[in-house]
Amino acid sequence: MSFISEIDTSWSLFLDRDGVINRQIVEGYVQNISSFCVLEGVVDAMVILKKRFGRIFVVTNQQGIGKKMMTINDLQLIHNYMENKLGVTFDGIYFSPHLAQENNVMRKPNSGMAFQAKKDFPEVNFEKSVMVGDSASDIQFGKNIKMKTVYISTLEENLGADIVCPSLYDFAKMLS
Repeated sequence: MSFISEIDTSWSLFLDRDGVINRQIVEGYVQNISSFCVLEGVVDAMVILKKRFGRIFVVTNQQGIGKKMMTINDLQLIHNYMENKLGVTFDGIYFSPHLAQENNVMRKPNSGMAFQAKKDFPEVNFEKSVMVGDSASDIQFGKNIKMKTVYISTLEENLGADIVCPSLYDFAKMLS
């Protein structure tokens, strides 16, 4: 956890969406704003995180698009709603519509979304970045490019993450 004290506005934060920002729908997908439920403490967490990190991105696998359960327009409406509910504008929201079996470079744990963020914001330094996620693919995504990793889980496992926290808010409190 020694890196916590090093975090300043030269650092970037990468957040998974489902299970970190909003309630994960088990065996399903957030397909519209009515099924998007912000997790407790996330609004307060964002206030803290915006002060500490120079850039904040969302990186999310959205294979519901690839399965034709929703459209990119549906996803854009959800993301607009998310930013309004959180009272924040993210520097970038990157998503992969690809199916898991495609193993597309843009789909976590592959690094395509991170490299797209770096292309859009060249000052991003992956060694001064933190990936916060609730799945093995999120943690591996961060590890693949030498980010620090925070695993959001109430379980005892840590999947090799640098830090385990029960919620995004708990991580944010560590920084305040």
